[in-house]
Amino acid sequence: MKQTAIILMIITVGSKILGFAREIVLSYFYGASNISDAYLISQTIPLVIFSFISVGISTGYIPMYSKIVKEHDLEAGNEYTNNLINVLMIISTVIVVIGLIFTEPIVKLFAAGFTGETLALAVRFTKISLIGMYFSAMLAVFRPFLQLKDNYVVPEILGFPMNIVVILAIIISSKTDPFVLAFGSVASLLAQFLIIYPFARKKGYRYQFKLDFRDPQMINMAVIALPVILGVSVNQINVLVDRTLASGIAVGGISALNYANRLNGFVQGLFVTSIATVMYPMISKMAADNNLDGLKSSVAEAISLVNLLVIPATIGAMIFAEPIVKLLFGRGAFDQTAISMTASALFFYSFGMLGFGLREILSRAFYSVQDTKTPVINASIAVGINIVLNLIFSRFLGIGGLALATSIAAIVGTLLLFISFRKKIGAFGLREITISTGKILAAALMMGVVAKVGHHLLAKYLSSNLALLVAIALGAGVYFVLILMMRIKEVDSLIAALKRRFGQQQG
Repeated sequence: MKQTAIILMIITVGSKILGFAREIVLSYFYGASNISDAYLISQTIPLVIFSFISVGISTGYIPMYSKIVKEHDLEAGNEYTNNLINVLMIISTVIVVIGLIFTEPIVKLFAAGFTGETLALAVRFTKISLIGMYFSAMLAVFRPFLQLKDNYVVPEILGFPMNIVVILAIIISSKTDPFVLAFGSVASLLAQFLIIYPFARKKGYRYQFKLDFRDPQMINMAVIALPVILGVSVNQINVLVDRTLASGIAVGGISALNYANRLNGFVQGLFVTSIATVMYPMISKMAADNNLDGLKSSVAEAISLVNLLVIPATIGAMIFAEPIVKLLFGRGAFDQTAISMTASALFFYSFGMLGFGLREILSRAFYSVQDTKTPVINASIAVGINIVLNLIFSRFLGIGGLALATSIAAIVGTLLLFISFRKKIGAFGLREITISTGKILAAALMMGVVAKVGHHLLAKYLSSNLALLVAIALGAGVYFVLILMMRIKEVDSLIAALKRRFGQQQG
């Protein structure tokens, strides 16, 4: 798992850097304005609507396909896949038609503070963006299909064409018409589909028409996926409340929240998603084979790897929130007000960064044993906490208060998942995880002190951005040395795996 996760992280680094370039280009041309707010809401609406289905698919498809192939054959798995795709095309059509008819009420639901030109822009953007749901539906199936075939690379590289197309659309729109932004988002989904489909065929997928809503396999998948869909719908209430409150706090509030969330998402995508992507099919097969010890070991290993990578990122983001935002976005139309709002949101999002990451790992662990109810119950509790805290903190901290509420809810939800998972499967090495986490936290805090002091001294002789980059590199070097000296089990095993890999390549 370590080696594959490292490969995915390397790919993800490039994809996320390009993703940041996309956000930087958007911030340069449109800043935190009514156009960027309208565009981001138009992207959020289809994402939220379809995430109910896509997350359910990615959760239910993998264990169900594995079971079908094991009990029958690959042909039965292909038939099941085609039936799922055809069902999704019908569902997508229903959603698109409803979305096109009731676009304005839907936009007002997601951004109650929008009026006048901003509302009109958001409505027109959304009508265009909804068409992309057909491609999203097919991508939601082909991604886990390739992962089941041990092809993790292609689903990860899809971020490259997506970001390139969107960047081009932003640049072209700035010189022609803002509505090119929405067409660009649809074109980016089409580009991803055109890339992934040939690889799915290479792995044995063949399209054939089958449409059977009563297929027992579809019903079984729905049973698995329905609690997850309910959980996602609960989580999307967070998005709805956050965006609605942000739209009323300030012009550009939605954009500032989005930019900060993208920065937080960079860490999640780089580290957590790579580990979870490799872990989930593996532990699903272990659960199917009743290999409980292997499942426990893999989950504990994934948790420790997330701690190793996310804790230092958390400290760094909290210490350098504003300098990081200035470095990445502080140019063009992105003024000091936008920098301050985004930096405040980033600081408070960072507080819950580890909670977001471990929640992803533990949720996948529950899904692997086909327990989708526990994460839903947990998510419902977390959402309730988040909504209450949103209403309180946004009054005092503005945009930052929304991020703080989300972080606290994520931390509480993760603690509840730990307790529930321990009750469900028994001991899985929490004592060892706690010890290694303590060592990692100590090293990360020392890293933070060195980086902060170094930045203060370097700023006297270097430009602000260069001083930041050197300070971050210095802190990273200190952290690396400290975790080596502390003899952390996961670090030692990771280095051993890399040495074996390097030795095999040399041989």
